[in-house]
Amino acid sequence: MQLVSVDIGGTHARFAIAEVDDGRVRSLGEPVTLKTAEHASLQTAWEAFAQRHGAPLPPAAALSVASPITGDVIRLTNNPWVIRPSLIPERLGATTYTIVNDFGAIGHAVAQLPHEDFEHLCGPDEPIPAAGITTVCGPGTGLGVAQVFKTGTGYHVLPTEGGHMDYAPLDGIEDAILKRLRKTFTRVSAERVVAGPAIVAIYETLAELEGRAHAHVDDRTIWTEALEGTDSIALAALDRFCLALGAVAGDLALAHGANGVVIAGGLGLRIKDKLLRSGFDQRFVAKGRFQSMMAKIPVKLITHPQPGLFGAAAAFAQEHRQ
Repeated sequence: MQLVSVDIGGTHARFAIAEVDDGRVRSLGEPVTLKTAEHASLQTAWEAFAQRHGAPLPPAAALSVASPITGDVIRLTNNPWVIRPSLIPERLGATTYTIVNDFGAIGHAVAQLPHEDFEHLCGPDEPIPAAGITTVCGPGTGLGVAQVFKTGTGYHVLPTEGGHMDYAPLDGIEDAILKRLRKTFTRVSAERVVAGPAIVAIYETLAELEGRAHAHVDDRTIWTEALEGTDSIALAALDRFCLALGAVAGDLALAHGANGVVIAGGLGLRIKDKLLRSGFDQRFVAKGRFQSMMAKIPVKLITHPQPGLFGAAAAFAQEHRQ
C-alpha cells in the first residue's frame, strides 16, 4: 500500500510517498523538504506538499516527530508546531496513521536498511549483529537517541530521550565548556554539547581560552567555516564536537548494553570525514575498566539520504502489518 511519510524536525519537515508491504518498506519516492518556520502547522505544510505532488494523497500517513509521543497533544521540542493525533483523520485526510518519535523512526530504518547503507567508523569492521541491542544516536537540532532490540527474526524499537542525560566533561577544556554553559543552563545535558547549535558555545569557549576577540556568530556560520577549514578556532571546535560525540555515544552504548552503535542524523553525515580522523574512536572506547569490551563494538554511520522518512514508513509497515 502507499502512504505519505513525513519526517518533522526542528528546522525542516520532509515529505515523500512510500510503498510498504508485509511489514517492510518497498520503495520511497523523491522527498520534498519544507522549512517549518515557513508554515503555521503540520496541516498547512501537508497542503503545500499535496499541491507540489499534484495528485490526491493516499489516505495513510507515517509521521516521525522530534518529540516524545505522549497523549493527544504533541509539542515538538525544537519546533513551535503542535500535533493532535486525534485530529489527523479530519485535518490531513489520513484514516490510517502511525506516529513515532524521530529517533524511533531512525531505529526502524537501522533495523530494515541493508548493510550497504552504513559506513564503518570504528570497532570491528563487520556488520551490526543480527541479534542484540543497537544504540542509535545522532546530532541535529537536538541529540536523538533510540535503541533497537533485534531478536534474530524480528525487532523492537525503543525511543528514548537519552540526549537529555547529564553531560560529563573529560578534560580541562571540556570543564571550561561546561562552566560556560552553566551560566545559561542550570543543568547541562549532553544535547547542549553534542547538537548542531552547541558548536557556538564550544567555539566561544575555545576563543576565550586563546585570548582571541570574537564576535557572536551563529552555528551555521561556524559549521561552514569549520567544514571549509577557513577558521582555525571553528576547526578546533569541530574536533572538540567529534570528541564529545564519541564519548556520549560510548556512554549510551554502556547504558544500553549494546553490541552495535549507529550514528545518524544529517549532521553526522556532513562530518563523516572529520569523525574518521578526530579521535572519536578513542573517546568511544575510553570507558576505564570496560575499554576492551567497548573496542569490540562495531560503530557505523548511516548513509541513507532520508532515514527519517524511510524509518517512519517502516514503523507504519510494522504497526499495520497484515
